[in-house]
Amino acid sequence: MAIWNLTIPDALRGRLAGIELVSYSSGPTLDNLEAGAIATLFNVQISIVSGGILCVVGTALLGLALPAHRRYDGRTHQPHRGGLGDR
Repeated sequence: MAIWNLTIPDALRGRLAGIELVSYSSGPTLDNLEAGAIATLFNVQISIVSGGILCVVGTALLGLALPAHRRYDGRTHQPHRGGLGDR
């Protein structure tokens, strides 16, 4: 089971599923905009390389910003069940 399914309170799943849907829908469009702009300003090769570099840098920054996510161990984590008041 994914970290998302194990750590999100049941009362928030619908809201977070909506946010997830927006990110899945807008992510490729924003990437296409970035890739097209860089390819127009420079060339396709630079667009591809810069996109890869941005992915690696973004992943590293998220890893630094979310240390609990890096330390997560599904073998020891107890799934969160219940509403918002059950914390």
